[in-house]
Amino acid sequence: MTRINRRKFIYSTALFAGLPGVLSSFKIEKPGRSIETPKKILVGVISSADNPEQDLKIVRDLGFPVCQLNVDKFSTELAGRVSSTLKKYGIKATSLICSGPGIDKYTFNEGPSTIGLVPRENRAARVARFKQGIDFCKAAGIPAIQTHFGFIPENPKDILYTEFIETMKPLGAYALKNGIDIYFETGQETPVTLLRAILDIGTGNLFANYDTANLVLYGKSNPVDGLKVIGKYVRSLHAKDGKYPTSPYELGQEVPIPTGEVDFPAVISFLKKLNFGGSIIIEYELANSTSEYLVKTKTYLEKLINS
Repeated sequence: MTRINRRKFIYSTALFAGLPGVLSSFKIEKPGRSIETPKKILVGVISSADNPEQDLKIVRDLGFPVCQLNVDKFSTELAGRVSSTLKKYGIKATSLICSGPGIDKYTFNEGPSTIGLVPRENRAARVARFKQGIDFCKAAGIPAIQTHFGFIPENPKDILYTEFIETMKPLGAYALKNGIDIYFETGQETPVTLLRAILDIGTGNLFANYDTANLVLYGKSNPVDGLKVIGKYVRSLHAKDGKYPTSPYELGQEVPIPTGEVDFPAVISFLKKLNFGGSIIIEYELANSTSEYLVKTKTYLEKLINS
């Protein structure tokens, strides 16, 4: 079955042809005298890893020390190549993005019946692929796997909520047995619903990839307020911006950082209060994604982190 990949992964040879040079990497700050040293927040990007020697070289040349990876076809051979290439370029892959098979439609009308493991259709096949992704993470040395699990119902007595929890319990246990964490990408459910699901599944290795724009685009939460609910479970963050929806049928509009509704200074300030030690991953799904945007956004985020 055909799977629609909504993510316009921002790395390709054509996109970065003629890149003027390698950006400087982060400087290691000397720890202060405080009782608890603030954890270093790194800025990264999303990258394909189907051709890791080429794809991850672009990440290295752009000066990003961390990334999230997307892979179309899992294999032991590719896992070995990914692992060795990450080591070669000194890059850390924080998680693997895993979705499919089947069609995901990111709309209010069709999203609830097509996205993730909440809908019954494709659920079994998606669980199988997710397990393959967990195996790939273990083989490649990637510590976590993430996805949109779907429009998790607000009502905990909804049969689809119950089925989702029962589906996730063995999946979480399988990941735990293999030393892999699972990240829920936020957006299609409220932070309270996500918190409930994490606690109800209860395998202890479930966390959040906090997508700042998705909470806005789906009209689910102000990103700063959402951190007050789910913040202690946030292990990574997608830096993306957008506008709230003005139609009940269409998601809000994604816009470049910092021109949307996401208050990035406040978000990063709150993360610091949480002593967040994960990564902020730039995600940009607009058609005019460019290396210049990544460079500009990296600089903007680093200034906020270091302020």
